Amino acid sequence: PPPFERVCYRSVRAPLPSSDRGSRVPPPPPALARARAWAAPYGDRLALVEGRFGDLDALADQAGKFFMSEFHHLNAEMDDTDDLPPSVFPKLGEMGYLGLNVPPEYGGAGLDFTSACIISEELSRASAAIGLSQVAHDNLCVNNIYRNASEDLRRKYLPGLCDGTLIGALGLTEPGAGSDALGSMRTTAKKDGDDYILNGAKIYITNGPIADLVLVYAKTSPEKGAKGISAFIVETDTPGFKVAQKLNKMGFRGSPTGELVFEDCRVPARNMVGKLDGGVAVTMSGLDLERAIVCFNALGIAQRALDISIDYAKTRQQF
Repeated sequence: PPPFERVCYRSVRAPLPSSDRGSRVPPPPPALARARAWAAPYGDRLALVEGRFGDLDALADQAGKFFMSEFHHLNAEMDDTDDLPPSVFPKLGEMGYLGLNVPPEYGGAGLDFTSACIISEELSRASAAIGLSQVAHDNLCVNNIYRNASEDLRRKYLPGLCDGTLIGALGLTEPGAGSDALGSMRTTAKKDGDDYILNGAKIYITNGPIADLVLVYAKTSPEKGAKGISAFIVETDTPGFKVAQKLNKMGFRGSPTGELVFEDCRVPARNMVGKLDGGVAVTMSGLDLERAIVCFNALGIAQRALDISIDYAKTRQQF
């Protein structure tokens, strides 16, 4: 079936937890309510909104039920252990929730960006930690590879990233380079024959401790500053790569975050994503989308908090 139908049809219509059930008909999603208000004075515009948001409403409903059924019960365990169960990514891939914006020819769902945002919202509503790991994998790594990598790299890596047998991460932030991640970057990549040799470190890398491959940014022309950065796909079983530490976080526990170290890590030159010294364009093509989609992660968390607060207010006995 078409990608949208595949995502909806294969989802499990599981009942919500008892706290989420009730006889009332749930209100429309906030985005739909706002769109209806915007379109109300114009009949043709309203019909367009109702049709488009009707599809998104169905997508949100099916995704939300599946995520609550499959992942919500994992939250307490993940908070205790700060480990992501190994079944999560294969299950997301099996149900079509990875590679959301990647065409089916590479194993993706072929959805548009708005649909990906809706799915991120529903996943974060069920589990903030899994929502964070999924968006880091799907947006910062998978999307960047699809949008910028060579056809050979697409064919090699995207199918595994889309079916959940491979987990991806983005390696940008460094111990001494946070808000100025590009200008202050110290990780280098020096050409050596048909390879590049990477040296440096990355920190606060979501999925870093469990990733099978990392999209890493390094300076190939240090004298050019931010204009001398290139992007590389680094497989984490490459000699010279190691996870220096897994960070113990206060929140989003279960979404593993770590420090990565590259010590004479030899990467094939063909693993470069984009052009030589063109890493800034690759970086921003991902971050521009990431800054939009993580808003929906936050919205999903806020929606779940509101749901719980309303249920508690209705059932609490004060006296």
